[in-house]
Amino acid sequence: MVGGMTVHGSCHPSYRPLRDLLASRLADGSEAGASVAVVHDGELVVDLWGGEARPGEPWQEDTIVQVWSVTKTMAALTVLVLVDRGVLDLDAPVASYWPEFRSPDVLVRHLLAHTSGQAGWTETLDVPVLLDLERSERMLADQEPWWEPGTASGYHMVSYGHLLDGLVRAATGVPLADQYRTLVAEPLGADFHLGVPESSLARCADLIPPPPGGLDLSLLPEGNLLVPTIVNPLLDVGGFCNTAPWRRVSVAGANGHGNARSIARAQSVVSHGGEIDGVRLLSPATIDRIFEVQADGPDLVLLVPLRWGIGYGLPQPASAPAVPEGRVCWWTGYGGAIVVNDLDRRTTVAYAMNRMDNHFTSSARTDAYVRTAFDCGEGVAR
Repeated sequence: MVGGMTVHGSCHPSYRPLRDLLASRLADGSEAGASVAVVHDGELVVDLWGGEARPGEPWQEDTIVQVWSVTKTMAALTVLVLVDRGVLDLDAPVASYWPEFRSPDVLVRHLLAHTSGQAGWTETLDVPVLLDLERSERMLADQEPWWEPGTASGYHMVSYGHLLDGLVRAATGVPLADQYRTLVAEPLGADFHLGVPESSLARCADLIPPPPGGLDLSLLPEGNLLVPTIVNPLLDVGGFCNTAPWRRVSVAGANGHGNARSIARAQSVVSHGGEIDGVRLLSPATIDRIFEVQADGPDLVLLVPLRWGIGYGLPQPASAPAVPEGRVCWWTGYGGAIVVNDLDRRTTVAYAMNRMDNHFTSSARTDAYVRTAFDCGEGVAR
């Protein structure tokens, strides 16, 4: 306990500094409610949580929270499982599965690596249309790419999940969220949801928007792609995003709900070479494809240098200084949530919280958890 704020859960003795960090952040108010987890060599060596899910309500062991773009790692993992099973081919045109998709040059791997040119919607849409998945997916399928597919990344901030849902739905007749549940969540016992079921809505923590003074869209250069990606439609972070109508629908690029334990549980199958606890989801050959660099340079939407593999970001110190080098794949969510899969160390680190920071690819708060977790892990390895 630090400053009267209790951290619940368990951790290996080597990870005591990580527990202390979480406790100090809860005590000084930089966290409202949060969870941190580490899976190392098949074992859940850190499973910590504390704070409040909303004012007056404690963050419980089974509290879940929207983790924004960490959701993308679950969508990507699902598609990779379908690839591994021969249902999808990473090098095939999207249109070969989804005939309504009008751009013949977009390949499946382009969708997974943010290089398809479909970073957002060209036609104006509002949130109700966004949540009508089949309608908003048709809109993406019918539009021209914003740049030549495969030539550069442009972060598919919200459209990512729609594109993968459209692909999976067309190829299998089953929505992405259902495939995720049956192929990933249920076999691994991961309490992470693409679309929160009615029975779990009461467990959702409320998001607290980041403080003012973050990104000033008015200062961006004319013709940038970030503004049309963010404002079409503009999501009400502390309002509508805390309501059941938003949580129930699978917006698989942005609104997955889980906690650090469930994120680490699902993603540890990647850090452990495709298999965890006797459940194999990916072959070594499919794992290898994650690390094929699809884009490396300034992202056309986020305007920072990013290195993309297939379905995951790869280490890029300029934009993710705490993510270690090596055979590592990762991604993060608006506000600070993150997952890092380190195949060299057979380690997955995850962090999920409800008090958002001004964080797109990195922030001091998130970086501290990641660095501390990997520093502590060196003690376990010894």
